[in-house]
Amino acid sequence: MDLITPAFGQIFWGGLVFLLLLFVLTKFAWKPILSAVKNREESIRESIELAEKTKAEMEALKSKNEDLLKEARIERDKMIKEATETAKKLVAEAKDEAKAEQTKIVAEAQKIINAEKASAIAELKTQVAAMSLEIAEKVIKGELASDDKQKALAEQIANDISLN
Repeated sequence: MDLITPAFGQIFWGGLVFLLLLFVLTKFAWKPILSAVKNREESIRESIELAEKTKAEMEALKSKNEDLLKEARIERDKMIKEATETAKKLVAEAKDEAKAEQTKIVAEAQKIINAEKASAIAELKTQVAAMSLEIAEKVIKGELASDDKQKALAEQIANDISLN
């Protein structure tokens, strides 16, 4: 039973060593340990606050980026609409210009056709007159082949001249 029950001397020296260790720890180690724990706690709290602040900033930036993206889409749609309208306007102007040019070309062609037609008619009249003279000359030569016919024609022309 001596093993289970400690002696008074052991209890005294064990208690004294414990109190001495408690005093030394309180005097030299307790304050630095508590301050290190406090510093660690403060740095963890600051890190958490910084993380929350960064998270809030990221949310704000995300919202701002979404707004900028929406604005860019609106601007892009506006530019596409303007480009489409400009293209339609240019096409309409080109069509109008082409119609005006077509009308001008048709009018000039009409003038040229009319001038060519008048020229052809005049040339045709000239050729008809020349052919008529040739035919008349041949007919008159045939009629006036004899002297009797020439004298009769000369008398008739003289009578017509004196009557007038």
